[in-house]
Amino acid sequence: MSALSVELLAATTAPPITSAGDTRVGIAALVGIAVIITLITRWKVHAFLALTIGSLVLGAVAGAPLAKAVTSFTTGLGSTVAGVGVLIALGAVLGKLLADSGGADQIVDTILARTSERRMPWAMAGIAGLIGLPLFFEVGIVLLIPVVLLVARRGNYSLMRVGIPALAGLSVMHGLVPPHPGPLAAIDAIHADLGTTLALGVLVALPTLAIAGPLFGRVADRWVKVDPPENLTPARASDDLERRPSFAATVCTMLLPVALMLAKALVDVIVDDEGSLVYRIFDVVGTPLIALLAAVVLAMFTMGRAAGFTKERISSTVEKSLAPIAGILLIVGAGGGFKQTLIDAGVGNMILNWSDSWNISPLLLAWLIAVLIRVATGSATVATISAAGLVAPLAADMSTTHAALLVLAVGAGSLFFSHVNDAGFWLVKEYFGMDVPQTLKSWSTMETVISVVALGFVLLLSLVL
Repeated sequence: MSALSVELLAATTAPPITSAGDTRVGIAALVGIAVIITLITRWKVHAFLALTIGSLVLGAVAGAPLAKAVTSFTTGLGSTVAGVGVLIALGAVLGKLLADSGGADQIVDTILARTSERRMPWAMAGIAGLIGLPLFFEVGIVLLIPVVLLVARRGNYSLMRVGIPALAGLSVMHGLVPPHPGPLAAIDAIHADLGTTLALGVLVALPTLAIAGPLFGRVADRWVKVDPPENLTPARASDDLERRPSFAATVCTMLLPVALMLAKALVDVIVDDEGSLVYRIFDVVGTPLIALLAAVVLAMFTMGRAAGFTKERISSTVEKSLAPIAGILLIVGAGGGFKQTLIDAGVGNMILNWSDSWNISPLLLAWLIAVLIRVATGSATVATISAAGLVAPLAADMSTTHAALLVLAVGAGSLFFSHVNDAGFWLVKEYFGMDVPQTLKSWSTMETVISVVALGFVLLLSLVL
């Protein structure tokens, strides 16, 4: 077990900050969550500040000394950032290199040039899923919007038929597949195995994407009729480049971290001797940090240098990629602090005690908690981190596979019904030129389909694995 794992385990099993009973602890949790929701939705307070204030309120209502509540929050914040902060940064660098080098444009153009009209929605879903692996959702939307609008306008396609699959590809990857911040934070909180979660996440994501993307796109096309906005097509990165990376090199670079992490999970299963050379090699190269770092270093050559970037341009690209993720890191870290305050206040054990008398699957319970927080706050990341902290004790006696499924259940719940309190809702609305009812019937319904379908596949896997 690594030093980081020991620290996280110690933090999770630390003595409670209060000896209050289950009723008071439950009230404290509800008050803390209500404060966060009110601050975010009514007062428009930044999620980082809302989570910080909500954590302190939770500790105070639970009867904990303020100093202990502060310690719990800072401990959780520090361990979460230590666990996933570097990974988020590396993912941002990889995504920036992909976008600025024209690698994303190369993938898109190559696939579209070889795709028939009937298969275009499936191609858009595949492009979005592939590009969505290293990119944050908002970045992915900005990157794909020119492609979606261009395809719809030049090919005379319905915007819903090609737009919904693209949005579904980005959203599914965002909620279910690491190295996105939400799944990484949930894996960290629940102590699930990353390789197993990645493998099962891909297994759940593919059929979910097919149903919520191209198939639901046909339904959305009957419900919503909009024309592609002519004034919202930004210039593509590769328009200003003399050359760009090859399709094969770009795809291989993007899939490298996924391949390394999956290889480690496979070696863990088939190799019994932990002292063998093969086991030790993959135990290192398959860790998220090394896998993503290897992809970033490779991308500097296969994308940056291939696009004609100088060393200074590559360095500038890396630097520019880090500034936008400061807010995300703070939100994820504060979410970890709130999670740790919940645990130290005894909320996790309270849920564990109550759930013993409930006739409900822990996976369904995790999904429901994430759904409630998602609908209330509008943030998939906040919903994932908070719900993962609440249900983490349920994973104590679970197998590696079921702990991974618990992470996916939380991720699925975090995508449920995006509406007016979600920044993604307004981003999609404006880019696609829709009004609010149209956005609810298309984007919001698509998010709900993803959440419910993904839960269904998670529950199905729990019966056979």
